[in-house]
Amino acid sequence: MMVRVFSGTTVGIDGKIIEVEVDIANRGFPSFTIVGLASKAVDEAKDRVRTAIVNASFQMPDSRITVNLAPADIPKQGSGFDLPIAIGILSASGAVNKDQLTNSLFIGELSLEGRLRSVPGVLSIVEKAKEKGFVRIFVPIENAYEATLITGVEIYPLRNLLDVILHLNNQAILEPQKNIKVSDLEDREYPVDFCDIRGQRQAKRALEIAAAGFHNVHLKGPPGAGKTLLSKAFPSIFPPMDREEILEVSKIYSCAGLLGKSPFVATRPFRSPHHTISRIGLVGGGTTPSPGEISLAHRGVLFLDEFPEFPHSVLEALRQPMEDGAIFISRASGSLTFPSRFILLAASNPCPCGYFGHPKKQCICSTNSILKYKKRISGPLLDRIDLHVTVPPVDEDHLVSTQPGEESKIVRDRVIEARIRQENRLKMHTKIRTNGEMGVKEIKRLCNVSEEAIQLLRKAIIQLSLSARSYFKTIKIAQTIADLDRSTTIKVAHVAEALQFRPLDE
Repeated sequence: MMVRVFSGTTVGIDGKIIEVEVDIANRGFPSFTIVGLASKAVDEAKDRVRTAIVNASFQMPDSRITVNLAPADIPKQGSGFDLPIAIGILSASGAVNKDQLTNSLFIGELSLEGRLRSVPGVLSIVEKAKEKGFVRIFVPIENAYEATLITGVEIYPLRNLLDVILHLNNQAILEPQKNIKVSDLEDREYPVDFCDIRGQRQAKRALEIAAAGFHNVHLKGPPGAGKTLLSKAFPSIFPPMDREEILEVSKIYSCAGLLGKSPFVATRPFRSPHHTISRIGLVGGGTTPSPGEISLAHRGVLFLDEFPEFPHSVLEALRQPMEDGAIFISRASGSLTFPSRFILLAASNPCPCGYFGHPKKQCICSTNSILKYKKRISGPLLDRIDLHVTVPPVDEDHLVSTQPGEESKIVRDRVIEARIRQENRLKMHTKIRTNGEMGVKEIKRLCNVSEEAIQLLRKAIIQLSLSARSYFKTIKIAQTIADLDRSTTIKVAHVAEALQFRPLDE
């Protein structure tokens, strides 16, 4: 007898619906076979399912059992097929009511005693299941809150195999999990506030502009100037994520198995990989492609401390994702796309010893070593960074001052207001959210530049030798400054401030 049960898997971060076809034949020697491009973890489900069914006090059929996972050309990874395979076997043998399987989808790993364990990628699978018209989704209780981010479907949390069997046989009815209200989330407490940082007015201003317009930033200065402290305070001025952004980021973390005890990611990511990270670790990939650090930083910050110390090949791999907001990974089995719309926040020293140009300490580096150090970061990569800020040593007056600086909450309110202005302007014409995401077409159509500002830009092109990319980036930064200034027009002052953040080498 053949029974069809529906489950799902993930390819990259996208969910795929899988048909689990279970056939129990009374002829032939007893056996248990799983086909359909299954990985080792899926093939090992035979032993987990057999033991879980027996320990749940049900009879395992002593027959020829064949399980087909369709479509057969999609690689099946992980242990999430344990539950649908067990339900299929019990249904085909008459122990479970088949009528309850319609419009239902099952996900979960079984322990030997029949308990359900959590699996990665549930959020993407549930999203795809809703798209395909499924009404009831059965998941492990640890994945239930995560799954309720998707509205319009009933999520049933399961503790063990017996729970779902009794529910399908109408012997003990399970209650659907209530949906999460992301609007009830409280503000996160940040370890560093802007008021804790002494001086560095220009660097704080650059970070405010970056947070408002989603621009990349490069902080350059001697050791102890406050680059790392500024970077740690940066997340405290970001606006909160809306439901759509929470869903985007949570899908990535769910597929990577990094949600942990939290059912979703409610705060903007801040990823800070060490400079010894590999290229695959940063951009993603591997034998079974998984998201890298740039995707885990989606809608948040990727902080690269000691920027020139990263391997050249790793840094050059950032160029395309910074431009496109996505990373495309091609393998023999197919191509995958991971989102990577992040703010690059880089921090570096001016030379190997760190004191080149320091007003009080002498640099001990040779000219050749300084030039070699600077060449570790290519020109095309620097050209993709919007704001270049020199972070000087903190002077004694600011350092010993007891007067508190401006709090992050005040800066964040200005950033939120600027975001609202640009979102209202952009959503009428495009699907992008921030000024930093604008392309040439959007800049020409949506940025209202005054005639005086155009004349200043014309002079800047000649005197600073701006590339075409730098020219349009300057306009994007000026637009963000205008939004912070509550101006509908990009004025000379806005362009002049934007030009201050170009690299000094220009």
